Amino acid sequence: MTSRAGAPGTLWAISDLHIGYEENRALVERMHPASGDDWLLVAGDVAETVADVRWALGTLADRFRRVVWVPGNHELWTHPKDPVALRGVARYEHLVEMCRELGVTTPEDPYPVWEGAGGPAVVAPLFLLYDYSFLPPGCATKAEGLEYAHGTGIVCSDEYLLHPDPYPSREAWCRARVAETGRRLAEIPADLPVIPVNHYPLHRHPTDVLWYPEFAMWCGTSLTADWHRRFRVDTMVYGHLHIPRTTWHEGVRFEEVSVGYPREWRKRSGPPGRLRPILPTTTTAATTATAEKSASAPVAPSGPEVTR
Repeated sequence: MTSRAGAPGTLWAISDLHIGYEENRALVERMHPASGDDWLLVAGDVAETVADVRWALGTLADRFRRVVWVPGNHELWTHPKDPVALRGVARYEHLVEMCRELGVTTPEDPYPVWEGAGGPAVVAPLFLLYDYSFLPPGCATKAEGLEYAHGTGIVCSDEYLLHPDPYPSREAWCRARVAETGRRLAEIPADLPVIPVNHYPLHRHPTDVLWYPEFAMWCGTSLTADWHRRFRVDTMVYGHLHIPRTTWHEGVRFEEVSVGYPREWRKRSGPPGRLRPILPTTTTAATTATAEKSASAPVAPSGPEVTR
C-alpha cells in the first residue's frame, strides 16, 4: 500500500485472519499501515487460542495508530487445544482485558471517533452474536432449522465449542447484547455518521449467496435488521462469511472484509490479506472492485466452521 499525498490517514478493515494456519500468520506478519495515522478494524475470527489472538493483535497494535477488535465465534470457542479453558462471558471478558493491556479498542470501551480522511465518524465495535432467526426456507423455528441443518450435514462448530455461560443459550446472550448495544448506539450524537464493526452482518441480505442457506442461522439476528437506518450507518463492516465483497442495501454500504482459509483465498485473483479501505470512500472504489470480482461466485463457509 502507498499513502495518498496529504491524506491524514486511512481507516482500514480486515477480518477472519485465522492465524492458526501458517500461511495466514505470514499474512499478518506482512501487514503494515500506509501512514502513521492509519487505524485498523479487525472484525473477528483472529484465532481459536488466546495466545494466538494476543500475538496477532499485539503485532498489529504496534504498527497502527489504533486497532479496533470485535470477537468472532472462533475467539469465543472453548477449544481443546487452548490451555485457557474459560467459557462464555468469562472468556469474552478475559479477551477484553487482554486487549486493554495491548491498547486495542473493544466493544466494551467508549466508541472512538475517526477524524482522519472522510471523517468525522463514530467507529462502533459491536458484539452481538446470533439468535437463529435467519432460518432456512420452509423452517419456522430454531428446532426445525437445526433439524434441517443436521439433515444436510451443515452444522456450525459453535454448537459444540461456543458456550453461552452463564446465559441459558446463545440466543439469550445475543438478546442481552443487542439490548445493551442498541442503548449505546442511540446515545451517539445525531450529527455523526456511524461505522459499526461486527463479526456478523447487521442485515440478512449478505447471506443470500451462501451455497448452504442453512448456515445463515449462525450469521446474525433479525433484531438488527433496521439498524443501518436507525443508527445513521455510513458503512457496515463485517466478516464471518468468507465472501469478501461490497454490497449496498437501502443506500448503505456493507463491507465483508474477511481473509478466510488458505484454500479459499488461493482461488481469488487478487493478493491475499489486503486491507479494505473504509474511509475515505474515495480510496474504496478501485480496491473493492477487485474484491467483488474475486467473490462473484458464491462460496460456502467450510473447514472448522462447518461439520459435515
